[in-house]
Amino acid sequence: MQVRLGENTEKKHAPLARLAATALGSGPGTATVHLCDHAEEPLARRRDDLVITLCRGEIPSIVPAGARGFAITYADPTDRAVIAAIAACSQSSGPICADPGSLALMALAERVAQSDIPLLIDGPTGTGKEVLSRFVHASSARRDGRFVAVNCAAMPEAMLEALLFGHRKGAFTGASEAAEGFFRAADGGTLLLDEIAEMPLGLQAKLLRALQEGEVVPLGATMPVKVDVRVIACANRDLPTEVAEGRFRADLYYRLNVFPLSLAALRDRPEDIAPIVFAMILRHTPAGVPVAWPSRAALAKLEYHPWPGNIRELENVVRRALVLAGNGASIEASHIIFDSAARCVSTETPVFSTPAMPAIARGGTASRLSSIVRDTEAQAIIDTLDACDGHRGETARVLGISERTLRYRLASLRDAGLAPARIAR
Repeated sequence: MQVRLGENTEKKHAPLARLAATALGSGPGTATVHLCDHAEEPLARRRDDLVITLCRGEIPSIVPAGARGFAITYADPTDRAVIAAIAACSQSSGPICADPGSLALMALAERVAQSDIPLLIDGPTGTGKEVLSRFVHASSARRDGRFVAVNCAAMPEAMLEALLFGHRKGAFTGASEAAEGFFRAADGGTLLLDEIAEMPLGLQAKLLRALQEGEVVPLGATMPVKVDVRVIACANRDLPTEVAEGRFRADLYYRLNVFPLSLAALRDRPEDIAPIVFAMILRHTPAGVPVAWPSRAALAKLEYHPWPGNIRELENVVRRALVLAGNGASIEASHIIFDSAARCVSTETPVFSTPAMPAIARGGTASRLSSIVRDTEAQAIIDTLDACDGHRGETARVLGISERTLRYRLASLRDAGLAPARIAR
C-alpha cells in the first residue's frame, strides 16, 4: 500500500502521521492512501485513491466523506485506536490486519498470487480463509476472471460431482438441461473449494485428475473439456491427520499442498482486533447514523477475550454493542457482551433452556462469569511474572504464549486497571 502525506500533515499531526504512514505502508494491497490535514486539499490523485483527513478534537470520531474518503477526529495522537481506525478505513476492501504475523502472511500471499500453483489455506473456522482467498484472486493476473466459491460441506453428496464438473442433458433423472459446473464457470479465474476435507473419497480422485490434467469430464459426456482454473482449497481440519486416518487421499493432499498458508486463531493475533472492530463498526453502521468510537476500556476488553468463535464471534459482539450503544458517539466496555459458550449436555439430565441475553438482563450471570475468567487469567499472568522475576520472555514460555501476546495481555490489563503498579510499565 502506498501512503502520501499532505504538505502540512506531518507538521500538524506528528507523530500520528509518521506512525500511520509506517503502519499503512506495510499493509496488504496496492491502493494509494492520502493522509492530509482537514484544512488542506489532497495531492493530485486518481479516482480510486482513498483520502483520509485528520483533525484534532476532544471527541474522537469517524465520518464517511463520499465514496472514497473519511474524516477522522482524534484527541491523543499516540492512542493505538487512532492507528487502528486509519487502518480500517484504508483496508476496507480487503483483509484487515495490523499484527506482524498477519502482515507477513499477507505479504507472502501477494507473492504467491503471482503464480498459478494450487494453494491450500488452513486454520480454525471463522478466521477469514475465504477473505484471504479473495485477496489472492484480486492480487493475481486472474483478477478480471470470476471468483467462484464452493462449500463442499454444504453440497448434497449425490449432486457434488455434477455441480463441480457439470453434466449433459439427461445424464441423470431430473437433468432436463445441461449445466457447465463450477470448474467451467470459473474458467480463466479462481475456484475456491472450502471445507475440502468434507469431500467424499470417490470424488477426490476425480478432483485430482482435474488438477493434474487441467480438464473435466461432465456427467454423461465421453470427452474431457479443458479448463483454465486456479484452485484454492481451504480446510479447518488437520489434513495430514485426515490422510493418516484414511479420510483424505494422500495424492490429492500433496497436489494441493504446493504452497500452504496457515491462518492463526484470532486470540493469537491480538493486534488485528482493533482494526477489525473499527472495520465492522463502519460496515454495520447505517448511512446517516454517527459512527460510534470504541473506548480504550472497550478495546481492552475485546483484546483480552480468548475468541473461541474467532472473527464470526467478534462480529456478533460488535453488532450487539452497536445496538446497545444506540446512536451514541462511543462504545463503552458495558456495551461489550460476549457470546455464551456452547455446551455439551447429558441426555439423562433434564435441560431447561435459557436464552443468553435475557439471562444477562436478569442478573448479569454471563457478565460475572466473564469477569471471573478475566480476573483468573490476569492473576495467573501476574503470578507467573512474579515467579519468573519479571522476565517476560520466560513468563511467555511458561504460559505457552508468544511474548508479543503477553505484551498485549499486559497492555490490556493496564487499560482495564487490573495490573499492579509494579508491572504497570
